[in-house]
Amino acid sequence: MTDLLWTLDPAARATVLLAHGAGVPMDSSFMTRMAEGLASRGLAVARFEFGYMAKRRTTGKKAPPPKAEKLIPEYRAAIEAVLAAPQRVGPLVIGGKSMGGRVAAMTAGEALPDEVVAVVCLGYPFHGPGRPEEIRLAPLQSGRLPTLVAQGERDDFGNRAEVEGLDVGARTRFVWIEDGSHDFGPRGASPATLKGNIAVACDAVADLALGFTAAAGADDATPPGA
Repeated sequence: MTDLLWTLDPAARATVLLAHGAGVPMDSSFMTRMAEGLASRGLAVARFEFGYMAKRRTTGKKAPPPKAEKLIPEYRAAIEAVLAAPQRVGPLVIGGKSMGGRVAAMTAGEALPDEVVAVVCLGYPFHGPGRPEEIRLAPLQSGRLPTLVAQGERDDFGNRAEVEGLDVGARTRFVWIEDGSHDFGPRGASPATLKGNIAVACDAVADLALGFTAAAGADDATPPGA
């Protein structure tokens, strides 16, 4: 059974499910900042860990994640757990940080329950650092759901100059995080701040999720702009 970590707004009208990145757990500083920011914007937020990361808590030993495609069944199980949870409200947006967002996008290439309406990728790993030739576009190009990518302008896994010329598919749109790294942090001399960049990402995700409730209500979600 998938263990979920909830961050709740009593007046929430939609739900977001987030998976962690490859090297940090669901309660990392970045994940906590995002969850708290989204909850303050009217969303119920569920976080979960893939099995290899959860195992670290019991063994204390670090192990690399399996290949992303092997994590899809775990993400699907997390979706089912959220949909069955009493805390879930309204339409469900799935996503995650870096690898977690990539796995969510891969999962959205398959048929999912109707309650799942969109994907959010927080720092999508277009390639490994220093390996721009290893481009990963298929999950975005083949996804069945609208996808939002919040990407730092200088992300080592795909910066703005690299990514803007790529064919990411018609369903994918971006919010660019000013001078942001892979974790959205700006450089010290930048006018941007980490707090402000996290807020920009949270605003964009909340606008996406709540847009599905605006026209028809949570039980009959209509994509924004449809």
